[in-house]
Amino acid sequence: MAISLDIRDEATRAQLAAVQAGRIDDRSSLIGLTRARLGEALRDAGVPDRQIRMRVQQLWHWLYVRGVDDFAAMSNVSKDLKATLAERFTIAGPEIVEEQISADGTRKWLLRFPPRGAGKPVEIETVYIPEEGRGTLCVSSQVGCTLTCTFCHTGTQTLVRNLTAGEIVAQVMLARQRLGDFPDADTPAGAIVPSEGRKVSNIVMMGMGEPLYNYEHVRDAMQVFTDGDGLSLSKRRVTLSTSGVVPKIGPIGEETGAMLAISLHAVTDELRDVLVPINKKYPIADLLAACRAYPGLSNARRITFEYVMLKGVNDSLADAKELVRLLKGIPAKINLIPFNKWPGSDYECSDWEQIEKFADFINANGYASPIRTPRGQDILAACGQLKSESERMKKTERLAYEAMMIVGHGE
Repeated sequence: MAISLDIRDEATRAQLAAVQAGRIDDRSSLIGLTRARLGEALRDAGVPDRQIRMRVQQLWHWLYVRGVDDFAAMSNVSKDLKATLAERFTIAGPEIVEEQISADGTRKWLLRFPPRGAGKPVEIETVYIPEEGRGTLCVSSQVGCTLTCTFCHTGTQTLVRNLTAGEIVAQVMLARQRLGDFPDADTPAGAIVPSEGRKVSNIVMMGMGEPLYNYEHVRDAMQVFTDGDGLSLSKRRVTLSTSGVVPKIGPIGEETGAMLAISLHAVTDELRDVLVPINKKYPIADLLAACRAYPGLSNARRITFEYVMLKGVNDSLADAKELVRLLKGIPAKINLIPFNKWPGSDYECSDWEQIEKFADFINANGYASPIRTPRGQDILAACGQLKSESERMKKTERLAYEAMMIVGHGE
C-alpha cells in the first residue's frame, strides 16, 4: 500500500503569506557552486584572499559531508563570518510539497523551489529507488521538458525553465537528509564520514527534462557530486541519460567522466522520429557515431541503451535483430523497460513473453539485456511517469498567487 504525505495546502498558504508580506528571499544560494565559484562568492562577500581556500574547504565540508542547512551549525566558522554569510547567502533546501512511499519502498518527492527574481515557485519530482546493495536517486534537470517523446508523461508538460546547479544538487542533499545519509549533529566536525553503506549510492540524471539542454548547470552539479571531499560519488556511479543531443555528448564525457545512457527506443529513423522527435535533428547514425567516440568508452565503461517495450510498435524479433546490428562494436548493455502506463497514454506494454524473447535474442548475441523491474508504479514514480504537480494547481490558487506576487513586488 502506497503512503502519501501531502502538505500542498500548508506549503501554498505559507508561500502566499510570505509573498503578501513582501518577504521574498533574494539571497543567492551557495549550494551547487563549483569550488572556484564558491571562492568568488566569498571574495565578493569580503573574505580576504588569503582565507579563501580555507573558507571554501570549510564550507564544502559542512555542506556536502555534514549536510547542514544553517550557517549557525558551522562550529569552526567565526561568528562574524557566519553572520555575513547568512545575510548574503542561503543554503536552505527546497520545500517538500509531497512525499510518497511505494509499496516496494520507492520514494517520490514533489519539491518546490522558491521564485527566482520576479518568477514563480517551480515544482519538480525526484525519485529514490532502493535495491539490494545500492540505492539510486533519479534526479531532474529541468522543470518540464521540450522533447515531447510520445511515450513519456514528462513530455506532456511544457518546459518552464532549467534548474540551476544548486537546485540539481539540492535534490541529492535532500534525499540524503531524509534517508539519514548525513552524520548526526553531534558527530565531531573533523570526523571522516565513510562513503560506503550510504543509502544514496548512485545518481542517474534521468528525471524530468533533457540534461544536455541544460548543459552548464548539469555539468557543474555533476562535478559537485563526484568531488572526493564532498558528496564523494564515484564517476562510475553517476549516469547521464540523454535522448540524443549529439553535439553535447562528447563534451559532457570529457568534462565529467560520467557514465552515459541513451534513450534509444527504436531501430529506424522513421519510428524514432515519432517516439523521440529529437531524432529528426540528430538521426540514429549520428547518435551512434557520437556514442562510439564517447570519452573513456570500454568494456568496463559501457554505454547503456534504454529501450522501452511498446506492444506492437518496437518489440518484434526483427527489431531485436536490427538493434544488435546497429550496436555492433559499441561496448554496451541494453536495458529493456516495460512501458509504464500513465493517464492519457495510447501505448500498451509489450506482453511479458515477448519481452523475454526479445531479451533472450539480444543476450544470445553478446549483449547484457536486463529487463528493468518496474518500481513505484503505484505512485507514478516509474520510468516515464514523472510530471510535476505545478500544472495541476487549481486556477483560483494560481490567480491568487499571481496577485500576491504583484503585491510583493510593489507593482
